[in-house]
Amino acid sequence: MLTGFPWLSLGYILTDSPLNFLSPIIGEFGLSFVVLIFSFAAYLLFQAKQVWFLLASLSILFITLLISPYLSNTQHQDKQVKVLLVQGNIEQQIKWNPDQAWSIMQKYRDLTYKNWDVDLVVWPEAAISKVEYLAGDFLTQLDSAAAFNNTALITGIVDYQVDTTAIYNNLIVVGKRNLDSKQGQYHYLHDNRYTKHKLLPIGEFVPFEDILRPIAPLFNLAMSSFSEGEAIQKNLVANGLNILPANCFEIVFSNFLRQNYQTNSDLLLTVSNDAWFGDSHGPHQHMQIARMRSQELSLPLLRVTNNGITAVYDPIDDIQQSTPQFETNILKTQIKTISGDTFYSRHGDKPMQILLLLIFLCAVLATYKQIKTNLKLNLARTK
Repeated sequence: MLTGFPWLSLGYILTDSPLNFLSPIIGEFGLSFVVLIFSFAAYLLFQAKQVWFLLASLSILFITLLISPYLSNTQHQDKQVKVLLVQGNIEQQIKWNPDQAWSIMQKYRDLTYKNWDVDLVVWPEAAISKVEYLAGDFLTQLDSAAAFNNTALITGIVDYQVDTTAIYNNLIVVGKRNLDSKQGQYHYLHDNRYTKHKLLPIGEFVPFEDILRPIAPLFNLAMSSFSEGEAIQKNLVANGLNILPANCFEIVFSNFLRQNYQTNSDLLLTVSNDAWFGDSHGPHQHMQIARMRSQELSLPLLRVTNNGITAVYDPIDDIQQSTPQFETNILKTQIKTISGDTFYSRHGDKPMQILLLLIFLCAVLATYKQIKTNLKLNLARTK
C-alpha cells in the first residue's frame, strides 16, 4: 500500500537472540517464519502434547547451524576505517527556521573542524538547513576543507530544483572521492549523491494530495512534498570507500537495500532525524531495524541521527557503540571492514518464498486427500 510500512514484523524479535546467525541466510522475512514455526511447535507441545514437530524444527535448525559457514563467506579484513559521526541535537521547532539556518550549519562545522583526522565524516539527514543551491558557498568551503585534511564528508541536504520545482531529500559527498584524489569534488548537482526513493507517507509526500490536503492541517506538514529518486542508484564513493546508503525510513526495506547492494560495498550507512519520535521506543526500534539490515548483508553499519541513536555496529562481533540521546555529541571511532557476500545478499527472500510456496502446495494436497478420505468414509457409513 503506497510505499509500504514494514516497521516491526515478527523476525525482529530475533535481532539480538542466538538465532540471529540465520539473518545473513534467510533475512528478517525468514526469521519471521522461524518465529511462527516455533510458536506452532510450542502450541503442539503444550496443547496437544505432541513433541515431534519441535524436535523436527530443532533438528533443521541444528543442521542449518552446521552448514551456515558454507552459505556465507564473510570475514573481517585487516583494514579499519576511522569515522566521525556528528550528532547536532537540533530542536525540531527551529530546524527549518530561516533565521537559524546559519547557526545550525556552523554548529555542525565546529563539531567537525577539530576532528578531521579520520577517513570519513558523516552528518545526519538534512543536517544542512538550507536548500542545496542556496548553500553553495558553504558546501564549497566544506569540500575544500575535507580534501585539504585528506578525508571526505557525507551530509544530508534538501535540494529544490528551480526549473522543475522538484524537491529531493539527498545525501551528498564532499572532499576526497578516491584515495588518490588531490582536491575536492563538489559542484552543484555533481553525480556523487543519493536521492531518497522510499518516501514516508504523509511525512514526506501526501498520497492523493489534491483530495487530502484540503481536508485537514495534518496533510500540510512542512517538507511533505518531496519527489522520489530512482529505485536503483549507485553507491556513494567517499575517500575510496563504497557506501550503501539508506535515508531514514528506507532502512526498513530489506529487499530495497539488497537491490542497491554491490559486491564491493564497504559500509552500510543510514542517516535519520528521529527528533519527532521524542523520548519513545521509536529510535530504539529504528536502531534495531538497522542492525538487522547490517546482519543480513554483513556490512558494518554507520547510523547518524540528529538527536540519537547515533551508532556504529559490527554484525560479525555483534558489538554496537553509540552516543547518548538528546545530546550534542560526536562518535569518533574505528570500524573493521568485512569481505565476502552473504547467502541473503546473493538470493534475498526468493528461497524462503519458494519454500513457503511448496509448504502451501503440500498443505493444499494434504487437505484435499483428507477431504477425499472423509467423503469416502461418509459415503461408506451412508450405505
